[in-house]
Amino acid sequence: MRAHPGRRASLGTSDSATAESPKGATIAVTLRFSAADLLRCRFAISPAFETLSAIRLTLPEESPGQHRPWLAAVADRVAGLDLRPITVLQPRRGYTPDFLAPPPTGASLSFDDELARIAATPPERVAAEIARSLHDTPGAADSDVGRLLSGNPVDLLVGLIRTAWQELVEPFWPRVRALLDADVGFQTRRLAEGGLDRLFAELHPALRWHDNTLIRARGDDDHRDLAGAGLVLQPSVFKWDQVIVVLDEPWQPTVIYPARGTGGLWETRPGTTDAALGRLIGRTRAALLIGLTEPAATTTLAHRHALAPATVSEHLTVLRDAGFVTGERHRHEIRYRRTALGTAAVDVPSGGNSR
Repeated sequence: MRAHPGRRASLGTSDSATAESPKGATIAVTLRFSAADLLRCRFAISPAFETLSAIRLTLPEESPGQHRPWLAAVADRVAGLDLRPITVLQPRRGYTPDFLAPPPTGASLSFDDELARIAATPPERVAAEIARSLHDTPGAADSDVGRLLSGNPVDLLVGLIRTAWQELVEPFWPRVRALLDADVGFQTRRLAEGGLDRLFAELHPALRWHDNTLIRARGDDDHRDLAGAGLVLQPSVFKWDQVIVVLDEPWQPTVIYPARGTGGLWETRPGTTDAALGRLIGRTRAALLIGLTEPAATTTLAHRHALAPATVSEHLTVLRDAGFVTGERHRHEIRYRRTALGTAAVDVPSGGNSR
């Protein structure tokens, strides 16, 4: 099916990298880059998009995947919320209004900044995008919730998104944000080392880079010249199983992809327990060492563990002096990683015999 202008085109990871239409033509979204577009690729993080995606994961028909621990943690809060005006605009197959989480204009907008952009959406755009979304679910427009969305319901929707953020996402945001930051750092290094070829080769199995063209296999059939608009690359934690392409004007074209490491976001790591290692080096230092699964800067670790950067810096200094971590400068920051000794301390099986 050919994508309508402005349609968010999504692709599940279960889809293969190539597919043929009945006539044998390849079904794909292709984005062709000019020289100007190559210079206008950037990464961005969207708290509003993560909130919308988290809302969708609370629906009974959705598979939470690796987010089951999070879903269990928020189950009581979900039971007390009526988010139907949001969920009716998120059809399982169809269009979700872009104005609810427009592609970020900067690398790291705050949630309040994004909410202000949503609230400022022109009423005619709100009405048009809601009508298109409701059309994709038979009977939705004539339902009680659909009628509630007639006119200009932007204040209602903004209030619900804020409530969902406060109840479902904000309590976990330091951990989620740290993972998103780590993904952006990792992908930026790949881009610097090997250009877009290297970046898209491993960003997601559905994406392929060839002859200055980004190809996203299956889902819709749409072919665009970016024509100098560039591309936003947006990692997501709660949209864990799909690639989404946003081509709606006036937004900058955007590819939303699952952030790496999401599968371990809620894990309790095996090996030395926090308590055992904590008795040896202190609970906070133990948490920092156990969580240091890949190189990370002080600010990233501060977000991840909800600590002040100065506190993290002090603990990292102690861990470094003890030989558990080492730091390497990367551009304007120092990234810390475990040494062999640090890894051994984390991976020692708990409950083992001592001599």
